Amino acid sequence: MFLKKSLIIGLLFTSNLLKAQVVLKADGSDDAYQQISRVLGGDACEVPDCAHHVKHITEAFDKHLGEYVFVFHSHAKEDNDRCRNYDRVRVEIKTYGPSAAKLKGERGETVIYKWKFKIDSGFKAQPTFTHIHQIKAGDGDAGVPIITFTPRFGEPDKFEIIHTGSAKGTSQGVLAGVNLVDFKGNWVEVTETLHYDSVGTYNVEIKRIADNKILLSYVNTNIDLWRKETSFCRPKWGVYRSLKSPAYIRDEDVMFADISIGEQN
Repeated sequence: MFLKKSLIIGLLFTSNLLKAQVVLKADGSDDAYQQISRVLGGDACEVPDCAHHVKHITEAFDKHLGEYVFVFHSHAKEDNDRCRNYDRVRVEIKTYGPSAAKLKGERGETVIYKWKFKIDSGFKAQPTFTHIHQIKAGDGDAGVPIITFTPRFGEPDKFEIIHTGSAKGTSQGVLAGVNLVDFKGNWVEVTETLHYDSVGTYNVEIKRIADNKILLSYVNTNIDLWRKETSFCRPKWGVYRSLKSPAYIRDEDVMFADISIGEQN
């Protein structure tokens, strides 16, 4: 395996699981945008710096993981969606058209995404939307995400995984929901496996790192994971949220670490 700063490309000849893996790992860089884009390709950061002139993704050393992590800063009053939409805030990273082929999910491929994330102990969920992970079509019918990870306000607050298919009849809605309190203030590790197709498969496990407790485990062997006129699907990570419920939101710092993308043989 060859290691250079944030980019690790492992060619796993002895394993029948992954044929290639790319890892995005913070290293304490002063320019997180450049580091992220160097790994994911193109201009991979979607941030509202045009409206609020600060860096919305930085790096910090985390004592619990013992390594540098990415910190996504989302501000309730100063930020918007890249000076394009003003009823929402977007601080996300992505793969997309200019990204390498091994970072895109093509029809018939099985892709494994792994990462760690942490929301603050005082994180505020809202009744509209806050997405901290999305799977989207890269082109074609690319508006509504296929999969989202969504903290949701309620009694109690929930962490939901939501699915939207290519048509109303193939949309399955909330696939899984668990209490959000177990996530607050804790690092968790996600393993998400998708077989991209109109009759696809979806498997996700979320584990709390401190005690290895499984917070969420879900398997679906018949789920629509493709869109019309789409040539590839891709992941996004960060904070994408509505501003329409101002009483329910505050400034948030959400941390991400050790993001990997692997194609399965």
